[in-house]
Amino acid sequence: MNKEELVQEVAKKAKVTQKEVSEVLSVFVDVVERTVSKGKKVTLVGFGTFEARKRSARTGRNPQTGKEIKIPAKTVPAFSAGKKFKEMVNK
Repeated sequence: MNKEELVQEVAKKAKVTQKEVSEVLSVFVDVVERTVSKGKKVTLVGFGTFEARKRSARTGRNPQTGKEIKIPAKTVPAFSAGKKFKEMVNK
């Protein structure tokens, strides 16, 4: 499902316009991105948690040459599914 399909489905179920859903979804994504980029978590109980996770530096390999390369440490966005969401997917 892409964003357009998600907007259509939510608009149908919530009985609001697609424009309203699209605006709310865009604001939601913006708020999550800004919050996580500041190192804070966004938790939606039952659904999951968006957070920033630190990855340490490590050694990898260039798949074309086999030569070892150094991969620098970085912070990446992550999502952990909540218990209810995991149970729904696991059925």
